[in-house]
Amino acid sequence: MTVEQVQQLSELAEGNTPVGLMSVRLGRREDAIRSKAQTEGISLSPPNRIMS
Repeated sequence: MTVEQVQQLSELAEGNTPVGLMSVRLGRREDAIRSKAQTEGISLSPPNRIMS
């Protein structure tokens, strides 16, 4: 992945974009996206929300 793609991955993750959609936008396989996110310390899990 290029530096620009890692930045885009980070932005997509912050927006809670599903990994499948990230895969299409970045032109990479889902497992590659998960692996790179883990290597870069990018969380792909949506933040916990308090339901009231």
